[in-house]
Amino acid sequence: MLMLRYLLILLLLCAATGAPLLLSADDRPSAEKQWTVREAVQHALTHNPDIGAALERIRAADHDIERVRAVLYPRLGVSAEYHRTDNPMYSFGNILNQGVFNETINFNNPGTTDNLRAKATVQYQLYNGGHDLAAIQAADERSKMSRYDHQAVRNRLEYEVVRAFYTIAQSEDTVKIMRSAVEAIQASLQVGRARFEEGSLLHEEVLNLEVQQARTQELYIRAEHGLKLAKHAFLSLLGLPEKTVSIDATTESGPEVPTQRHTHNRPELAGIAALVKAQEAHIRQARAAFLPTADAFGSVQTDKGTELEKGSGNSWVAGVRLHYTLYEGRQVEASVARAEAQWRAVKEQQRKMELDCNLEMEQAALALRQEEERLKVTGARVAAATESARLARLRFQEGTLLTAELIDTENRLTDARLSHDQATAARKTAIADLRRAIGLRQFDQER
Repeated sequence: MLMLRYLLILLLLCAATGAPLLLSADDRPSAEKQWTVREAVQHALTHNPDIGAALERIRAADHDIERVRAVLYPRLGVSAEYHRTDNPMYSFGNILNQGVFNETINFNNPGTTDNLRAKATVQYQLYNGGHDLAAIQAADERSKMSRYDHQAVRNRLEYEVVRAFYTIAQSEDTVKIMRSAVEAIQASLQVGRARFEEGSLLHEEVLNLEVQQARTQELYIRAEHGLKLAKHAFLSLLGLPEKTVSIDATTESGPEVPTQRHTHNRPELAGIAALVKAQEAHIRQARAAFLPTADAFGSVQTDKGTELEKGSGNSWVAGVRLHYTLYEGRQVEASVARAEAQWRAVKEQQRKMELDCNLEMEQAALALRQEEERLKVTGARVAAATESARLARLRFQEGTLLTAELIDTENRLTDARLSHDQATAARKTAIADLRRAIGLRQFDQER
């Protein structure tokens, strides 16, 4: 009866507040998300501000193309104006335009007139020496360059995410190693204190163990701090404001070792090549000023006045305009020379970028080879140091090993484990860097 009473009270409270009696699947607290390296890369590609900025630069470049291409279309315009005047020339012109001229009008003093004019105009550029076509090509090449810039930003971001991911993995392993080292030195300290109470160990030896314990705890605190910084950097790359993060470094093996060894896929090289073509188009733009221009134009006009009876008239104009500049004080020559100098500067930048990209690829390949060899050496070093530490602890318990020798053995084990852990993370980061250096995405299925 008591349980039934409580149940009725609960039902009444839920009915009064509108709260659900049971939590739905969406209302239940979810476990903290664990990021895999692939998921982290995909999330960063849609939420990192650098990617958003690169996409906006692409949109701006596309709008530049639309703006430049507008010169290929005719220009249409309409206008309207009203004026009143007693100026003989303007007043006589109003009379003629309105078609109300008669022989009684005094040319020198035609009187006051007004005029309401509506006009529509059209103008089309027939030829300007290829200036506009060169401007369109330059805009096209700059649009391509913005897309290659986006690809370069994307590749760099993917690499930074992978590096940050494995930095967290390495930092977590470092924390575990240092925690294990703290526990090991604490166990040895307990043994040392027991031996000191038995009289088989000097107080100085116990103090040495306590100093080693403090040093190991300090390194453990530093490792925890490094882990927190690594997580903050990782979240920043993903564009997330959360202050906690959890990763899963065991589900996926990470990026694969690339087989190719060339930089043909580097978007930076394609971008600088597009910039070279854009500069060549700018040279043609400047040289177009040496050639004449031709325009077609036309307009229709209606004029109506109120001062004179039935004053109104319609007219039209159509024609072709040809223009050629004979002399501008060598302004065109200077513009052409400037454009050619900018083209040569970009060509030098292109050559430098090719050298830099090849150097980056060679450095990344050598770094990967070094980390693979280092991983083998550190693995053997950990195995030997682990066995040495086990034997040293047994000898210390038996009283046949000095404290200094035990501390050295523990330090060698910690250093070996840390080196192996660093080599493991460095190899994965080196693979990611090599893929970036040769212009590949971190995961092939994302092409």
